[in-house]
Amino acid sequence: MQNNKKIKMNSVKYNFIMNSILKMSAFIFPLITFPYVSRVLGAEGNGQVSFASAFVSYFAMVATLGIPTYGIRACAQCRDNKEQLSRTVHELLIISMIMTIVSYVVMVLMILTVPKLAGRETIILISSISILLTSVGMEWFYQAIEQYGYITYRNLAFKVVSVVFMFLFVHDRGDYILYAGINVLGTVGSNLMNLIRARKYIYFKPMKTYHLSKHMKPIMVFFLFSVTVQIYTSMDTVMLGFMSSDVQVGYYTAATKMKSILVSLVTALGTVLLPRASYYIENEMEEKFSQIIRKSFQFVIAMALPITLFFMAEAKDTIMFLAGGEYINAVPAMMVITPTIFFIGLSNITGMQVLVPLGLEKHTVISTLVGALVDLVLNTIFIPKFGAAGASFGTLIAEGAVLIVQICQMAYLKKTKYLQIDWRDTFKICISAIIALIAVIVFKHFCFIGNSLLNLISTAIVYFGCYSVLAIIFKENIVEENILIPFIEKLRKK
Repeated sequence: MQNNKKIKMNSVKYNFIMNSILKMSAFIFPLITFPYVSRVLGAEGNGQVSFASAFVSYFAMVATLGIPTYGIRACAQCRDNKEQLSRTVHELLIISMIMTIVSYVVMVLMILTVPKLAGRETIILISSISILLTSVGMEWFYQAIEQYGYITYRNLAFKVVSVVFMFLFVHDRGDYILYAGINVLGTVGSNLMNLIRARKYIYFKPMKTYHLSKHMKPIMVFFLFSVTVQIYTSMDTVMLGFMSSDVQVGYYTAATKMKSILVSLVTALGTVLLPRASYYIENEMEEKFSQIIRKSFQFVIAMALPITLFFMAEAKDTIMFLAGGEYINAVPAMMVITPTIFFIGLSNITGMQVLVPLGLEKHTVISTLVGALVDLVLNTIFIPKFGAAGASFGTLIAEGAVLIVQICQMAYLKKTKYLQIDWRDTFKICISAIIALIAVIVFKHFCFIGNSLLNLISTAIVYFGCYSVLAIIFKENIVEENILIPFIEKLRKK
């Protein structure tokens, strides 16, 4: 039996591109379907589907516990040993299936006893198929062995099929249950393929012994982290609904739409580096671990800082394009919350790329709890006075607090050696971003464009074009390593 055959790994660059496409598709496809579904199903039908999905999501979270994150680290650490990898996957699947059964039992009891759920049985049960598919789909396994190309192509294919089905079969308000099923197909339907493909990487035969208990402590820590994040991320909307008005909730939703897309793009690298970082730590490859952390910091700063400045400056046109003139009052909220892109990008490195691979995941929970507490206090103070802008301010300070707490924890744990930021390179990035911003201001002064989309496109071309040229002139590290040096080497070969 051959246990030590290494699984072929793609480059970090390839994995990042694939994961970025996957993350972006999670927002782009809803932008395609939402206008159609909203009009066809109406507010009531759309609301029923949204309620069922939200209701089921809590049971899905319980069914998977902290396995979606822990499983990446656990499998990445033993991916070169097929038998050990197989045993780890079996153990995590057993735990997940036990919790899936528990989740379904509790959910059915609630459907039978809670009056508010009467009449919603069918749509909830159809939506709950996602619980089973998420549990057996073991997406974490394919992330651990860095099969991001497969994950992306498979997800995109099922999303395209679900969109086609939606336009073919969802035509009136009574089709909301059918749409709920199509929604499940598009989001987790592709997980069915994971079990079939898994035979390529692991043994399916039962092992003689399983050790489930060794996984429980870290799984519960990651579960606590996911629960904290769930509460933390939904807190602003809930508090706005109670302390302000539905209009302010609408403004806040519009203000955070672009931020969510950009955060997913900036943090995409962190997702693909978690298994690689865990592998390096497990195999005592300290130098390589430090190297990818250093590059992560460079990448996030080079990407997040210019994106933050641009969308703060272009908040008005962004809101007008995404939501329309009715949401013009969301502009201040967007300007305030946009810098969280930068904070989240850095805390993703200190948390998911440093603390988690080092087995210090409980410290990420502590930092998130601090962030939630700060958000709660500031929301209580500022939401009654400033509405959506107040909620944005609370989130901004809270995300900054999360980053500061994680840096302090790294200092306490004597892990600051991984905070390898090249300050000279950061200075080049800041100068390039500021000059590019000045270029946009000058461009808008002389070239007024009334259409928000055209204005956004033209200013983006000016800004990021100017930023890229300056980054090349200043020989910024990311540009030099990934563009200039490969380009020069190609010229030499010719």
